[in-house]
Amino acid sequence: MRISIDRGFSRIATAMASAASMACVAASLLMGLPTAHAAFPDKPIKIVVPFSPGGGADLIARTLSAELAKELGQPVIVDNKPGGGTIIGSDLVAKSPPDGYTLLLSSIAHSVNPSLAEKLPYATEKDFVPVAMLVRSPNVLVVRAESPYKSVKDIIDAAKAKPGVLTYASPGNGTSSHLAGALFEELGKVRLQHISYKGSAPALTDLLGGQTDILFGTSGSVGSFVDSGKLRALAVTSAARSTAYPNVPTMVEAGVPGYVTEGWYGLHAPAGTPAAVIEKLNATARKATGTEFFKSKLVHEGMVVHTGAPSDYDKYVRAEIARWSKLVKTNVITK
Repeated sequence: MRISIDRGFSRIATAMASAASMACVAASLLMGLPTAHAAFPDKPIKIVVPFSPGGGADLIARTLSAELAKELGQPVIVDNKPGGGTIIGSDLVAKSPPDGYTLLLSSIAHSVNPSLAEKLPYATEKDFVPVAMLVRSPNVLVVRAESPYKSVKDIIDAAKAKPGVLTYASPGNGTSSHLAGALFEELGKVRLQHISYKGSAPALTDLLGGQTDILFGTSGSVGSFVDSGKLRALAVTSAARSTAYPNVPTMVEAGVPGYVTEGWYGLHAPAGTPAAVIEKLNATARKATGTEFFKSKLVHEGMVVHTGAPSDYDKYVRAEIARWSKLVKTNVITK
């Protein structure tokens, strides 16, 4: 009888030891899980802005970061990494851990660089995953107040009369302003002379001074000059009229069929970021951009909130990559 009892205790002891061993193994496995599986977020998030401080991109990122921080309960830091036409900042994000803690404020440059740059240090369509589109904004075709051109038709007529004589300024090769001008040449069936500058300020200075004829400026960069009467807005490049310029026609209304192009900003994360993290960031970004605080900061920039699912943003960006690749190759545009 005692032998039977001893054997029973032995079996119980063996089972307890086995259970304890399994618990240790489970604990070890849990400790080895990546941080993305922990409650997200549990530390600060960084938004890399591949532009210098002070511009429209910086404004969007800092306004967004304040709203995201409220929703996520963690600091959201803006880190400006300008250079290389946004390539430096983009590369930093592409090579960051795919855990949702490093995000890229992407723009039209994200879709243009694959066709402009001879070689990128990352694969645009493979090394990033979309989080959400944030805003869209038109370019604005402007001339100085004293310009003889009062309409888009005036510019087309003059350009056809003297091909290659009229000049359009831009902040640099491959910028949204440059591409807007190239698209105007293609769809308007005219030939202009492109003058490239190192930034919006010198481009605007020469336009105001009469050294160049026209400019497809960003809404934020030309808005104050239009308001003060120093520049005249002839058309916006968006599909619909801009709330910032309600009395200014679209390019289509002004006589250029099929002409639509917009600047845009959104968020991308490194490829491999867990789907659950992307979903949370998307939902939070959509909520943040819907606040009156966020919208109020964009009024003078001519930007309009435009969000959706990550798949919507992915589809849009891929279409932009294909579209600009064709224009860049046709017009032999280089950096």
